[in-house]
Amino acid sequence: MEILDDKLRVWLQSAKFVKSKPGVYVLYDKNKDVIYIGESENLQNQFTKYVDSNFENDTCKQKTHTYQREFVENQKERKKQLLEDFKNKNGNLPLCNDVS
Repeated sequence: MEILDDKLRVWLQSAKFVKSKPGVYVLYDKNKDVIYIGESENLQNQFTKYVDSNFENDTCKQKTHTYQREFVENQKERKKQLLEDFKNKNGNLPLCNDVS
């Protein structure tokens, strides 16, 4: 289930080339199931950290296979909206967002 209008991108092939802008992102596993919805003030820094560390200490996000991203100025509000929409549609949060 794709959430954003952006195309699905293979994780390691293009994650290092994301622009240094604020935005939201959605991580998918190999089955194209949403596993995490996140936001960052600088997507390039966030993705570089993920790529360099291979999601160190986060076995949930280590399942990442593809991703989508959207550059937005109000990334915190957009993430909140995406999580709310996802929960309303699916009855729960994405696996790696659900830390209950």
